[in-house]
Amino acid sequence: MSVTLQQIAQAAGVSAMTVSRVMHQSPRVSVETRERVQQAIEKLGYQPDPHLARMMTMVRGRKKSRVRAVIAVIREVAPRDALHNTAYQYVPIEDIRRRASQHGYHAEEFWLGKDRLDPTRLVSILQARGIEGIIVSPQASQMLCAQLDYTSFAAATFGFGLTSPSLHRAAGNMNLGIQIAVKELLARGYQRIGLAVTQWVDHRAEGSYSGAMLHVQQTMPDDQRVPVLLFPHNDFSRCRADFAGWMKKHRPDALITFDQHVPDWLQQMNLRIPEDIGLVVHDWTPAMKGYAGLYQRRDHVAAAGVDLVATQLLQNESGIPEVPRQILIPPQWIEGNSVHPRDGR
Repeated sequence: MSVTLQQIAQAAGVSAMTVSRVMHQSPRVSVETRERVQQAIEKLGYQPDPHLARMMTMVRGRKKSRVRAVIAVIREVAPRDALHNTAYQYVPIEDIRRRASQHGYHAEEFWLGKDRLDPTRLVSILQARGIEGIIVSPQASQMLCAQLDYTSFAAATFGFGLTSPSLHRAAGNMNLGIQIAVKELLARGYQRIGLAVTQWVDHRAEGSYSGAMLHVQQTMPDDQRVPVLLFPHNDFSRCRADFAGWMKKHRPDALITFDQHVPDWLQQMNLRIPEDIGLVVHDWTPAMKGYAGLYQRRDHVAAAGVDLVATQLLQNESGIPEVPRQILIPPQWIEGNSVHPRDGR
């Protein structure tokens, strides 16, 4: 026989509404009452009906739709910041909106730093509009989004750029991506595989790039291991000399790197792609046809980020989480003419 909310309420000496609030983690219930209700739940062995819970969630969502109709996507504007180079990709708003609409929300962009919009003013605007869900998309080394007060928001972020505060996040699994790329290159006969990305790219992925490369190198002979090159500047157009010195010293026969600047630098060194050196773009997009690369599936990253926020809104969760949840999307290998085919050189 199933246990009802009313039976739990009677056992705890509260109303059925209070029991419901406890189950949905409402802040309107005192700690003492919450503990009493939870003890009654455990004693009676209550098990929720998932079908009923889903139906009630939909009903509550309709009631609150007027105040929760928008999920804010927070970007950053820092014109002199090197991370605004086109080499650093955004999660497109179109992908975010597509998933948000499936949850019944509209996604709207807000730009920190634009027209003097600072974190304090932005929070005030969001609260005045009744917006309770936000997705943070950090894309500037100044990290203006780290200064937001997240107390009243269901929040998530893309990637690992925002390290503090630590929010729920959706990101590409670049540890797996590098392993996939190395496996593909080895299958094509390449032996000395080099990785060259900026420090910020590696840091944003919590060391996934360099960590994965060091991991796969453990199975390689010592003379095939190429040290990772982390460009010293986020504006890596300034790093030509560093790249040339690294290439001359370690002589890789394949690279995992950017599609910008590096091909020109290789040409200036009289190296042809792919005849003399293979090139894999670490962050491939459909605009990079002709290059082999790792497609980070930002449409799926966008969907996962929206799902994280929507789930929090349904569960009445807000603020910085005690245990941040992470969803990692596996990248996809993309064939291209910038590497030799698998069937030989």
